[in-house]
Amino acid sequence: MGLFQDHQPPQDPPCTSGGGDEGVTRSLLDLPAEIKRRNTDVIAGSGYMAPSKINPYYEGLGLYDISSSDAVEAFCTQLDASHDQRKTITKYAEAIHELAMDIMDKLAEALGLSTLSFEDWPCQFRINKYNFTPETVGSTGVQIHTDSGFLTVLQDDEDVGGLEVMDKSGEFVAVEPMPGTLVVNFGDIATVSNFVFSSFRNHNASISQRKAPGAMQGSNHTSVNCFVSLGTEGAPVEAPPELVDSEHPRLYVPFTYKDYRTLRISNNFSAGEALDHVRVNSSQTAQA
Repeated sequence: MGLFQDHQPPQDPPCTSGGGDEGVTRSLLDLPAEIKRRNTDVIAGSGYMAPSKINPYYEGLGLYDISSSDAVEAFCTQLDASHDQRKTITKYAEAIHELAMDIMDKLAEALGLSTLSFEDWPCQFRINKYNFTPETVGSTGVQIHTDSGFLTVLQDDEDVGGLEVMDKSGEFVAVEPMPGTLVVNFGDIATVSNFVFSSFRNHNASISQRKAPGAMQGSNHTSVNCFVSLGTEGAPVEAPPELVDSEHPRLYVPFTYKDYRTLRISNNFSAGEALDHVRVNSSQTAQA
């Protein structure tokens, strides 16, 4: 198990659903570049990301921890969000955080870790846009990657598809957008679950459409993501003792999530390579 769809979307999502440019997601991403650049990193890669050589069709805005009302307010202030936009973002942040924590609790219970609390685990919020044209249809919107956190709750564009995940044979399979659902994807969860669960490699490509008649001719694809981190800020990330015994030895050395993120980004370890550098008996460490 590494990816599933949840039929419990938060109310009033900021991602547009056939609403054109009136949605909060698209309106924020259409802001002038000088305003978007105010959305600075708290940890590596948590703020605004402009189109780059590696990901020329992608840009995104980020909020490090949606469980913090101060952080949500600061994000809105950075982007000069209107009163109505602030209300939508705040309401969505509260709802998606509650849902993410509920999923985490159920996973912990399945692992026999019912006493483990996730309330202090930061939940990063990102809104993404993939800018495709008729000439770039079929191109990869973002490089092949695993997500660095525990799990991701994704609200995808209901009009323009594009999310693909790699199956066990190494082939990419399209995850078709389904109205009224959210996609839940495991990130580099192997480090915390001692490989009971593992991540899916995924990317985004402008290859499919749903309801939008112009999608195959080239269209912007937006998504809203909540990334649950790999532990409490500053605390070591390691498998709980309940998941380690003589038959299931510890597979990864302790590290902090901040160091792990820095390791991934500074070395362009996007597709799970960073896990090899934090394995027990590896000559590498999670220090960038």
